[in-house]
Amino acid sequence: MTSSSKGPVALITGAGSGIGLACARRFAAAGYRLALLDIDPKAVEAACAALRDSGTEALPFVGSVADETAVESAVDAAEQDLGPIELLINSAGVASNKPTFELSLADWERVVSINLTGTFLVSRIVGAKMAARSRGVILNLGSMFGTVAAPRRAGYCGTKAGVDMLGRVLAIEWAEHGIRVNTIAPGYVRTPFVDDLIAEGRMDEPALLGRTPLKRMAAPEEIADLAIFLASDAAAFITGQTIGIDGGWTAYGYV
Repeated sequence: MTSSSKGPVALITGAGSGIGLACARRFAAAGYRLALLDIDPKAVEAACAALRDSGTEALPFVGSVADETAVESAVDAAEQDLGPIELLINSAGVASNKPTFELSLADWERVVSINLTGTFLVSRIVGAKMAARSRGVILNLGSMFGTVAAPRRAGYCGTKAGVDMLGRVLAIEWAEHGIRVNTIAPGYVRTPFVDDLIAEGRMDEPALLGRTPLKRMAAPEEIADLAIFLASDAAAFITGQTIGIDGGWTAYGYV
């Protein structure tokens, strides 16, 4: 994307930790000014404080991506303080790992509201502003589990498959408005959350690494590196795509 004299503006959801935070750091290093939205006030405040210490203009916003009023307020305030949002990264999401017979309606509605409805809401609100300026890039965080199925993940697989298709629809609908939309589909990523699951015995690391052709998990920074490419003018003819970054997991057809 073409930078202004002050640097382009990006809004990143779920930016208090994990992939969202890695993206914030990577885009800060590339000269972006950042609006970070997260449900955790302490995490997003700490993220912005660290970014400001490194010389990046970063503003924290607290709210759920499933709350239309909160999203509208954050977007309006971000554009008033920083300027037009040129890049949106929909990174906010929650896991859901439970046998389907035990998956309550409340469990289902929670993962749908954040992973799918949240992506839709933020995209629609920011996309309308981008369309008025005939320029913008939207990157959604999907998952390899939006492509391949896994047991105990009906809510997660269902919503990530929905994010994949939502991105394709928006890409072809909004192309005439100068907006590119792509989805990044990571495999297992070594985040603090994943480290905690491994430490608690709730995730079988040797089995996961054994199933992954590259025999390791991704680093959050590798997801951010893909995002920086897709946001750049080097990717100007790429839209409506879901790009896997899973160490070969979805290509591997054997158990």
